[in-house]
Amino acid sequence: MGAIFRRELKAYFTSPVAYIFIAVFYIYTATYFVNYNLLYGTADMSYVFTSAFVIMMILLPLLTMRLFTEERRLRTDQCLLTAPVNLFSIVMGKFLSATCIFLCAMAIYVVYVITLVALAGSVAWATVIGNLIALLLLGASFISIGTFVSATTENQVVAAILSFIINMAFYLIDMLAGNVQISWLRNIMASLGFYTRYSEFSTGLFNIPSVIFFASVIFIFNFLTVRVLEKRRWA
Repeated sequence: MGAIFRRELKAYFTSPVAYIFIAVFYIYTATYFVNYNLLYGTADMSYVFTSAFVIMMILLPLLTMRLFTEERRLRTDQCLLTAPVNLFSIVMGKFLSATCIFLCAMAIYVVYVITLVALAGSVAWATVIGNLIALLLLGASFISIGTFVSATTENQVVAAILSFIINMAFYLIDMLAGNVQISWLRNIMASLGFYTRYSEFSTGLFNIPSVIFFASVIFIFNFLTVRVLEKRRWA
């Protein structure tokens, strides 16, 4: 796992992908921080955290689209699949490398918090920490989805588009649930929505079931990625 992680991390920083991702994320979140917190003089960062959902839904597929498609394009996937390496280690190495890049992007929130403490004297630490945990869980969920999609296709553009569509589906599903007349189906759809669960944290509600939900999504999609690779290995 360590070797895969280091190789993927190096690949990110020897190409423009990581730098563009981090720069766009910084610019987007800084715009909301300046226009909401600084101009209005409030220490409430809930709007800044909530606004990150959309940009993550769009940017993270671009971060994950190359994870396995690049291997197939360079014809190194067969070496990887036939090597005496546990498939779970391969998947986790790639997943953690993308998550590490996302953590670098998340680091900007530390700057925002320090700025607010310097200007306002304090922040609601429990809410901030809860939001950071939720942001990491949401980002890791999107990354696990993108990793899975990347393993199912050899085209990076297709991988990015499919990942975005799945992310959008998880974003819209609880909103669409209100139009479903069948109660049990409506309840299932409502329980699968990402945005409602994520927005709970921005209001200061640290919901353990939502933490378990996002952790389950991460596990399920990484497990599915392993199964895809396993099928290709035996094929």
